[in-house]
Amino acid sequence: MPSASGTTPGKLPFVVWVLAAGTFLMGTTEFVIAGLLPELAGDLGVSVSHAGLLITAFAIGMIVGGPTMAMATLRMPQRQTLILALAVFSLGHVVAVLSTSFTIVLVARVVTALATGAFWAVGFVVATAAAGPHNATRAVGVMMGGLTLANVVGVPIGSFAGQFTGWRGPFWALAVLSALAAAFIGRFIPTSEQRAEVSVRAEVGALRQGRLWLALTAAMLIMGGVLATYTYITPLLTDRAGIPEGAVPVVLIAFGVGALGGNTIGGRLGDRRPMSTTLTAAAATALVLLLLIPLSTNPVTATALVFLMALTGFTVNPVVTSLAVRFAGDAPTLTSALTTSAYNTGIAAGSAIAGMALDSSLGLTGPPLVGTVAAALTLLPLIALAVSGTPHRTRIVAQRTAPTHARHDEPAEMQPRH
Repeated sequence: MPSASGTTPGKLPFVVWVLAAGTFLMGTTEFVIAGLLPELAGDLGVSVSHAGLLITAFAIGMIVGGPTMAMATLRMPQRQTLILALAVFSLGHVVAVLSTSFTIVLVARVVTALATGAFWAVGFVVATAAAGPHNATRAVGVMMGGLTLANVVGVPIGSFAGQFTGWRGPFWALAVLSALAAAFIGRFIPTSEQRAEVSVRAEVGALRQGRLWLALTAAMLIMGGVLATYTYITPLLTDRAGIPEGAVPVVLIAFGVGALGGNTIGGRLGDRRPMSTTLTAAAATALVLLLLIPLSTNPVTATALVFLMALTGFTVNPVVTSLAVRFAGDAPTLTSALTTSAYNTGIAAGSAIAGMALDSSLGLTGPPLVGTVAAALTLLPLIALAVSGTPHRTRIVAQRTAPTHARHDEPAEMQPRH
C-alpha cells in the first residue's frame, strides 16, 4: 500500500476507488429492498409490512455487527478481511436467491449486514492510510460517495430491473458484482503492510477519547436530521408541494446529486479546515430544513431545498468520519465501525421520531421540524470539538509492520492550543 507520505495532495490511490465501488454495492443492497418489497412479499408469501423486516434486520446488523465484526477480524490482515467480507456478502445473496423461505432470507440479510459492517470498518482505515494525511478526508468522501451513488444509480436500476426479473434478478447481480469486487481487492491491495500493530485492548482503550464521542455524536445527529426529513419526503412533495408522483424520482435524483456534491465538498475542504467546514455545513443544514417548512408549498422551492438539504448535510459526513479515525490514533478499526453504527443509529432514531411527528398535529411539517432540531443539535458537539483543541498530537495511521514516530500532519484548526 502506498505510504501516506508518498501520496501527493490532489491525487488518490486507485485502491480508494476500488473500495468506493465496494461501498456502492453494499449501499445498493441496503436500500434497494424498499423498491422490491411487493415482489419479495408476494414471492415469499408474507405481507409487505412483514417483508419490511428485511430492512430492519439489515439496519440492526449494521449497528450491532459493525463493531463486533471489526473486533473479530482485528488480527486478520486487512486485505484478507476485505476479501472475506465481500465473499460472505456475495454468498449471502446467493443463499437468499436460492431460498423460498422468508426466515432464511431474513438470516441471509443479517449475515450480509455483518459482512458490510466489517468491510466498511476496515475499508475506511485502508482508504485513509493509503491516501495519506493530506487526502484522508477526501478519501473518506470518495468512499461515502459510493454509498450516495448507490441511492442515485444503484437503487433505481435495481428497483427497475426487479419489475422485470423479480427480486432475485438484482440479488443475482449483486452477488456476481461483489465477487468481482473481491477479485479486484485481491489485485490492488498488496499483501505487505497489512497487519496493524494494535490489540483489542488498544482498540477499546481508544474509546476513552472524549473527542471521539463528540465526533460520533455529530455523525449520528446530522444523519438523523437529514434522513428524518428524507424518509418522508415523498408525501411532502406530493401532498404539500403538489408535485406529481411521477416526478418525485426527479427530486430524489436531485437529492442524490446534492449528497454527492456534499461528500465532495467535505472531502476537499475537511482536511485542512475540518471545524470551519462542519460548523458552517451543519448550521446551513438546520437553516435549509427550517426553510423547508414554510417554503415546501411551491414545487420549485421544495426541489431546491431538498437538493440543498443533501448538499449541506452530507458535507459533514466525510469530515466527522475522518476526525473519528484520526482521534483513534493507532487503534482506528473499532472507531471506524462505530462511526458506521452512529450513522445507522441516527437514521433509525431520526426516522422513528419523524414518523411520530408525521402522525401528530404537525402533519407533513413534522419530519422537517425534527430534522431542523437534530441538525441544530449537531452544532453542540462540533462547537465542543472546536474549543477543546488537542491535548496531544493525533494522526491518520497507516497500517505498518514497524512503529514510526508521529508526524506533524494535524490540520491547522486541530493543532494544540498554547
